[in-house]
Parts: sequence; structure tokens; C-alpha cells
Amino acid sequence: MILDWLAQAPVLLGAVLIVFLPGIAALYAVRMRGLALLATAPLFSTAATAIIAMVLGAARIAWSPLSWGIASLTLVGLAVVLGRLMRGAQHERGDGGRRWLIPTALTIGIILGTWRLVSYISDPSGISQTNDAVFHMNAVRYILDTGDASSMHVNAVIGASSFYPAAWHGTVALIAMATGAAIPVAANMLTLVIGALIWTLGLAWLARAVTGSNTVAAYTAVLAGALQTFPLLMFQWGVLFPNALSTAMIPAAIGVLVTLPRWTGSARWATVARALLLVLVSVAALALAQPAGILPWAAITAVWLSGNIFARRRALGPVVTVVAIVSLWGAVIGMWLGLSSGTSGSHWAPISGKLAAVVDVLLNGQVLIPFAFVISLLMLIGLALAVRSPRLRWFAVAWAGISVLYLLVAAVGAPLIRNRVLGAWYADPYRIAALAPIVVIPLAALGLDGLVRLVARRLHRVESGAEALVGGMVVATVVMIVLILIRPVAMPAVTQGTYDRDSRYIAASDSYLSPDRRALLERLPEHVPAGARVLGNPSTGSGFGYFLSGVDVFPRTWSAPQSPQWRLLAQSLRDAASDPAVCAALKAYGDPEYVLDFGPGEEGPGRYVMPGMTDFAGQPGFQRVDSVGDASLWRITACAQ
Repeated sequence: MILDWLAQAPVLLGAVLIVFLPGIAALYAVRMRGLALLATAPLFSTAATAIIAMVLGAARIAWSPLSWGIASLTLVGLAVVLGRLMRGAQHERGDGGRRWLIPTALTIGIILGTWRLVSYISDPSGISQTNDAVFHMNAVRYILDTGDASSMHVNAVIGASSFYPAAWHGTVALIAMATGAAIPVAANMLTLVIGALIWTLGLAWLARAVTGSNTVAAYTAVLAGALQTFPLLMFQWGVLFPNALSTAMIPAAIGVLVTLPRWTGSARWATVARALLLVLVSVAALALAQPAGILPWAAITAVWLSGNIFARRRALGPVVTVVAIVSLWGAVIGMWLGLSSGTSGSHWAPISGKLAAVVDVLLNGQVLIPFAFVISLLMLIGLALAVRSPRLRWFAVAWAGISVLYLLVAAVGAPLIRNRVLGAWYADPYRIAALAPIVVIPLAALGLDGLVRLVARRLHRVESGAEALVGGMVVATVVMIVLILIRPVAMPAVTQGTYDRDSRYIAASDSYLSPDRRALLERLPEHVPAGARVLGNPSTGSGFGYFLSGVDVFPRTWSAPQSPQWRLLAQSLRDAASDPAVCAALKAYGDPEYVLDFGPGEEGPGRYVMPGMTDFAGQPGFQRVDSVGDASLWRITACAQ
């Protein structure tokens, strides 16, 4: 397995360059340096990639590494001009310390994070055997086929014309085009970049921005992948690629705002302009990856801003203080309600009682994940330290806010709460559970730092001595290695109270997309004429057909059309020779001449039983074209004119 992953190193390198290089160049030009530069670079690159895609799509210029590269260079050139006009520099608050500390911790954290993701995915060409993966993979194929990665157009892959955030899809397409990699490989390399690099760098920078401690930032980097709720869970459940990208960027986006006061040496207009531009880049990156990410970012930064406003209440006066704080939270609430109203609302019911949800939050066992006792203990110590420190108290409030959000999604069934408060996440407990590590891991690192300092004092060591630092790093690394080696990573199904037996990326004979089905789909172009449409039950894996073959396999998403015609086909397609209504129903979908038989399907969330799309053998009006194992392709002759 390791050799298979090492063989994809050039693809991984390509993914790293696409995600980091434009941002590093642009933000370096505006005088951002060090950890802040590396952590923030993906925000610029993601926002730029998605915006460039929309501009190119509107101008009907093909999406390619060349067109993207030229447009990116243009934006970097603009950043150079702005950097010279604005001047100034960012002075990060840090406690000094040894130069090796942050680089060493980041290296360890990135390696451990990569190890955990690679161990779960197993195969670099593996495909997530999940419902949402069907749409995401097909959307990337659509971009490659049409040369259009615009968020305004990508939904056309399923026949829709609405906005859909396509930063992830456009980036995967770029990786595939630039490296020649297959779509699954490109997607999996981007997963490593998101879960091991973007997340680790952003979380470490956030910890330093909040605490002013390089040591806490280092512990945060090592512990970044300690909780299953993020990043691993987002690549297990759904699979939620856009959510993973958006959530991974939230720490850096928070860091951008809380460090704005640390920019010095420029005129007032330049300070304001820089702040607006950096905030706009952060918001654009989150919105064009997955807009729900804006809400926790807005709420957490509003907590920080409220604390700063309140601290200046004597200078501002009581009226201005109250008006400012009320206006700030009014804007957050308005944004929250707007984004929640823009979705289809709650898709989930509560999954636990209130007391159980409280225990889950305190022990980090959301959505039936086994309790994280060590991290939770460190978190509670960190919380106590944060509450005692006026400078860190706001971060404890942020933890409380994220925790309440999970309590609401897990245990409160009121329609107002589920649709208006939780609607941006479809009231999905998995998506909301993924937000917890943003605050839990820095607090756990703060707790670890407190413990290391206490032990060092008891042992009469110098608090800043190398022995204490190395000891803390060793403890954090050992904790992570133990978690990776012995902690179960099976994805829990909260509605059934069960766990996956294996990784959802492993294709087996009874999996969503079995090896036989994949082989048949990949050779569809050998049997299906160009432009012809193939029908299939999308909840049997046939929905992956377009992405794997380029053939128009319909539907291109896991959900079946909600129409009388489709319901008839789902029940009676195999009776086409004896039921004229079936041929009439086929006309609604362009008179497809082919159908895939992947079995009747199954009951379950996002899965359907369609008895009319199986058992064609011996049925008049159907001719077998190809088969692999139990999977087969049939030509529909019953409706031929």
C-alpha cells in the first residue's frame, strides 16, 4: 500500500502547489510572513480559483491549468501593486522560543495527519462508497468534459441551473489536468492536502494567534488530527468534500481577523483597505468551498470582537458599546438566518437526549464516536486556564457556543431550531460535530502546556527549558500514535446505532460500487454509442457511470427523479414489451436505449429498491450487451420504432 501512495507523490506535489503557491506569492507580496503566510495561503488560492472559474465560465474561456495560471499570475501581480501601496507589515505576537519548535511540530503533525488519512483511504485510487460522492465525482468529470468549473454552471451536471460552491471540484479538475491523474487519485491527493496541511497549519496559527505561545501552537500542530470528528469524519460521512475544505480553512480565517490589529506601519486608509481585503478573501474562500463555514467563523470572530469592544467600554462609552455589540450580533444573526433559509432545511431528527449530548461534548464522543478521554481531559484543563485568563476567556466562550450548537442538533427537535438555526447544515449532526476540533484542539494544547509547565516546576526544571519542550512534544506525539494505532475509526451510523466494518473507500463484492460494477462502467464506451443515454438505479452505484466512463449514465446523482414517469420506470421498466406506458415514460428522459442491471437496490438513507431495473434475462424487449459478474448492461429494444 505504501508503495502505491509513494507512486502518487508527483500528484500530491501538484495538489500542494495548486493550493498553496498562488496564495504564498500574493500574501508574501503584502508582507505576510512565516506561519501566518503558510496558513493563510490556501484561503487566497481557494477564493482565487473559484472566482477565476466563474469569470472564465462567464467569458466562455476553457478551464485549464494554463487559463487558471495566467489569471492567478494576474491576481498575484495585483497583490504586488497593493502591497507596495499599502506597505506595513504583520507583527505576530509570540513568546519567542526555539526556532526548531514550530517547524518540527508542523512536520510531526502533517506526517501523523497524512498517516491517519492514508490508513483509512487505503488505496490512492479508491472511491468513497457513499451517496454524495456520486455527485462530486460526476461534477469533476463534467468540468473536464466541458471546460467550465464555474460555481454558477457546475450544477448543470444534474440538469440544474442554480449556484453550487465548486471550489473543491475546480481544484480537483486542475490537479487531474496538470498531472494527468485519474479523478479518484486527484481527489484523494487533495484530501491529504486538506486534512494534513491546510488543517494543521491553520489550527497551529490560530492557537498562536489566540494564546501568543509558540509552544501551544506546536502542541496544537501535533494534536491536530487527534479527534475523529475532523478531519477524518468528513471523508467518511457523505462524503463531504466541500464541507471538509471549508471547515479546514475556518481556523486560518479566524486567525486573519484576530491578527488584524497586529498590522503596523501603514496609513489609516491602507490599514482599513488591507483589513477589508483580507476579510473578503476569507469569506470568499469559505463561501465558495461551502457557505455553511461562514457561520462558525462569523460567530467565533464576533465573540472576539465583542470582547474587544467591551474591554474598551470606558473609552467608547456605554451607548456606543451597546450599539456596537448589538449591531455586530444583529449582522451575524441576519447572515445566519439568510444562509439557513437558502437551503432545503432540516433533513435530520434529534439523535440523543440532552444529558447524553452534554456528555458527548465534554468527552468528545459526538455522533457515537468513542470518547476521547485523553484529549477531553486536556481540553478541560485548557478550559480552566482560559477562563482564568482575561485574554483567553473569549475562546472559552467560543467553545461553549460550538458545544451548544451540537447540543441543539443532537437533542432539540423544535422545527424553528432545526430549520432556522441548523438549516445551513441541514441539521446534520455530522457536519456540526466536525466544528468541535476548531476549539477543542487548541484548548487541549493549552492544557498540555499547563501540565508540562507544572511538571517542569515540580521537577525544578526551567519552564522554557528544552527538556520541558521536548517532553511535551514527545507526549503529544505518543498520544497521536496511540490514537492512530488502536483507536477505532469506523464511521458510526447514528440512525441505526451501527458502525462500518471497513473503510468506505474499500470496494468489496457487496459494496456500493463493487469491482465488477466499476469494471463494467469503465468499459461502457466500448459498447454505447456517443451521445446515447444509459439508465440505472443510482443507489446501486450506477450513478458513478458518467464519472467513470464519460457516457451519459442517468441519473448522475444518488437521488432518483421525483416524477411519475420515473416511478413507473423504477417499478416496471422490465415490462416495457407488454406495457406501452413504459415506453411513454422513457420519452421523458430522452428515449434511452440502454439500462444497467446492478440488482434491485436496497433500503436505507439515500438508497432505493427499484424492481423494474433488474432481472432482464428472458424478458422480451431487452438484449444483453455486456456483463461482469452479476453486473450487466442491456439494450432496450422494446420501444424501438
